[in-house]
Amino acid sequence: MKRFEELFAELEAKIAAGDPNSGTVKEFQKGKHFIGKKILEEAGEVWIAAEYEGREKTAEEISQLLYHAQVMMIANGLKLEDVYKYL
Repeated sequence: MKRFEELFAELEAKIAAGDPNSGTVKEFQKGKHFIGKKILEEAGEVWIAAEYEGREKTAEEISQLLYHAQVMMIANGLKLEDVYKYL
């Protein structure tokens, strides 16, 4: 099981490595507009899962939302601490 901080470090490393076969790298290279659309899509899927698909599917969709949010953070040069100060 990954933790939020571990996922962030993994995504930073993948993006830094620039592997053209990495889905994370491909998303990052498509830019903030593309990443933003993924965030909106996943947020909608979280809501649908919470309303109609149960805990397990809701947790899965939330994990995907967090993933895309972290890719957006990296695209904007943000670190976890930049976000944590607002929690």
